[in-house]
Amino acid sequence: MTRWLRWTAPPALVLSIAAPAGAVHYLSVEQAQRLAFPAASRFVAANVIFKPADIAAIERLSGQKVQTRGEQVWRAEGAQGLLGFFVVDYVIGKHEVIDYAVALAQDGTILRVDILEYRESYGGEIRNPAWLAQFVGKTRRDHLKVDDDITNISGATLSSHHVTEGIRRVLAIHETCLK
Repeated sequence: MTRWLRWTAPPALVLSIAAPAGAVHYLSVEQAQRLAFPAASRFVAANVIFKPADIAAIERLSGQKVQTRGEQVWRAEGAQGLLGFFVVDYVIGKHEVIDYAVALAQDGTILRVDILEYRESYGGEIRNPAWLAQFVGKTRRDHLKVDDDITNISGATLSSHHVTEGIRRVLAIHETCLK
């Protein structure tokens, strides 16, 4: 029996390390798409691969470093044509990745922001609907800075800053690659 415990304990430890205790999956991409664009009849993948000129423009417009080679984007389409864009992006909170989605109108106005998955053991207040609603109606021309036009969340300060910076980058991606 001792030998059995010795051989089964390591996989249990590996599983506990692989999934942080605070990880919460709130919405799938499909669920968030339906919330953002209820009138959409379909979502068409329109993923963007950045060219060097795109990266330079996105970094200049957003003030944020581009860390990926592209962006996950869907065109939300309805009976009257293009309704807008649905973008899935990722930022680091304090230690872990935050998956979030931004729904944009054709002109780049933010329609909705959703947290899809939050992995930190604290700071889940970042999902608060009132906090996320601060972004609705904003465009690339807005400042989007925590403690200026975006309220900080005590206990989720880094997550607040990083999601805000990520949204600024998503708006620059729209301006550069989706317009």
